[in-house]
Amino acid sequence: MRMNRLSRALIPVLLIAATPTATQAAADAASRAVTETTIPAPEDRPYPGELHLAVDATDVERGVVHVHETLSGLGTGGIGDDPVLLYPEWLPGHHAPQGTIDRFAGLAIHANGVSIPWVRDPVNVFAFHLRLPPGTKSVDVAFDYLSPTSAKVGKPEISHDLLLVEWNSVVLYPAGFTVEQIPVDASLRIPATWKFGSALEPSSSNGGDVVFKRTSLETLVDSPVYAGKWAGRLTLDPGPHVPVVVDVFADRQELLAISPEHLAAYRSLVQQAYKLFGSHHYAHYDFLYSLSTQIEQNGLEHHQSSEDGSDPTALVEWDKNSFSRSLLPHEFTHSWNGKFRRPADLWTPNYNVPMQDSLLWVYEGQTQYWGEVLTARSGLWTRQQAFDQLALTAAYYDIETGARWRPLQDTTNDPIINPRRPMSWRDWQRFEDYYAEGMLIWLDVDTLIRERSHGKRSLDDFAKAFFGINDGSVATVTYTFDDVVAALNAVEPYDWARFLRERLDTANRPAPLDGLQRGGYRLVYDSTPSEFERNRDEGRKRLNLVFSVGLELDNNGAVMSVIWDSPAFKAGLSEGAQLLAVNGMAYSGDLFKDAIRAAVTDSQPIELIIKNGDRYQVVKLDYHTGLRYPHLERDPAKRGGTTSLEAIFAPKT
Repeated sequence: MRMNRLSRALIPVLLIAATPTATQAAADAASRAVTETTIPAPEDRPYPGELHLAVDATDVERGVVHVHETLSGLGTGGIGDDPVLLYPEWLPGHHAPQGTIDRFAGLAIHANGVSIPWVRDPVNVFAFHLRLPPGTKSVDVAFDYLSPTSAKVGKPEISHDLLLVEWNSVVLYPAGFTVEQIPVDASLRIPATWKFGSALEPSSSNGGDVVFKRTSLETLVDSPVYAGKWAGRLTLDPGPHVPVVVDVFADRQELLAISPEHLAAYRSLVQQAYKLFGSHHYAHYDFLYSLSTQIEQNGLEHHQSSEDGSDPTALVEWDKNSFSRSLLPHEFTHSWNGKFRRPADLWTPNYNVPMQDSLLWVYEGQTQYWGEVLTARSGLWTRQQAFDQLALTAAYYDIETGARWRPLQDTTNDPIINPRRPMSWRDWQRFEDYYAEGMLIWLDVDTLIRERSHGKRSLDDFAKAFFGINDGSVATVTYTFDDVVAALNAVEPYDWARFLRERLDTANRPAPLDGLQRGGYRLVYDSTPSEFERNRDEGRKRLNLVFSVGLELDNNGAVMSVIWDSPAFKAGLSEGAQLLAVNGMAYSGDLFKDAIRAAVTDSQPIELIIKNGDRYQVVKLDYHTGLRYPHLERDPAKRGGTTSLEAIFAPKT
């Protein structure tokens, strides 16, 4: 929306006028602060005061969170009379400017009982300029965080029975300092009968009032809180090592149950991670795990915890939920890869300095690799389930078209380009392929090391050497591309720089499936999905036909995605269409699959009636190859013994 010059000139005045007790002189002074004061760059020096933060999250009916801060260390001898307060914009784990400033409201600032006017920076809308009266030593800040009340606003965070609090959404902090140098005393109020979980250590807890021990703003923001009515705790490392627990929050009490066998697999996850990395980098680790449809099913890493969410029945209907069990191993791996060791261009001194994502194929791609390996090694997956997941990944990149024009390296920009908004042509745009295609590259690296060293070394050796340093330390150690290459060469001398850059920077390359072949397996297709794939699609309520006609539909026939240049694409189908009929019969998933089977021996195209918006259309789907589902098959030439792929997924002893 355009504004005329007069309208824009009035904005600072209108902002100040919203503070009823501000004088015109104070308003003029605050307005001048915007033009006269720049936003101070963060410096690594002790903050001369402290931040007291009180968060009230008891209004679960409306999802309104009330925030009160007292910030000292201002004025002469502190940070001056013209401080700038920042709302976090660039969020770790998101790799992007996804700060929730759009949910921020009701800002009021006072000092010594007097209202202090503020002006939002006209360029950086996450920054607020103040002009304080001389001698002001501290300010009181109040605002509300308006959590989404429906899915159309955003992913739900607060419900009748459980909630999550991400501290980056409920804090303003002073510019000019690194966040590790700002001390914070934080407290949280939740419904009185609820339980909570967090990597933060409480100093007191009384009913719903929790006071946490003093920590840095960096640690606070990296330590979210889950809370809920129905909660349980699973101890994963009951021995003498540092505590590792799962704080589980569910929609109902009965969903918290877990069998001894399945608990043993989660406990094995911790031990297999220690055997892989040879270290830990947390004082204690808390999986914050929601089994709910009421709040977002999250997957977000932190150094000493993670935000995780699965289907409500993930524990009590174990066999039906295998597809989601790699989530916790993935986020746990991030404690080593991403949080302890972090790409140098992803580390920033505060939450308002832009990040760069060039090494996400290591940060996320290798984490995806180790997450799936650890899922199998721990027993959370059987080896067959791990192979079935690997087959699905390999098959997708075998048909994906976006690699024709876009190199994998460029996809590391995707968190900034598109923060996971819906896409109509995801495979042609090649979205966030640094995860799964990055995983295939690391499989390629692992099998090549094993082949060149005749089985004496593997990527496990890289993991221990690269992520296993400084055992027990939580201080972040950054890395560069050259560091990764040097560590690989220390394990197995090779031209790893060329190897990686060819796969990262070159468009129109074949899918990186050499690791499968070198690992003793090959990708094949037949007309029957694996049990793993069938459970995945039932859980997601989808019909997956991407490897045959190039379509994915929901259970009601709505087209969720179309593979570019697939038979469905050539027939004119697109995301958003609704299938109504197949060969003259009312649509059902089984009927559509029957039609695909029948078309193998019928030269006539499959006739579909679709609705797209307010238009109805008859579509001719000319496809005669039948249903195709991916599997891994052992290469007949690799007779006898254990293949390297089998060795990769086997538990470490």
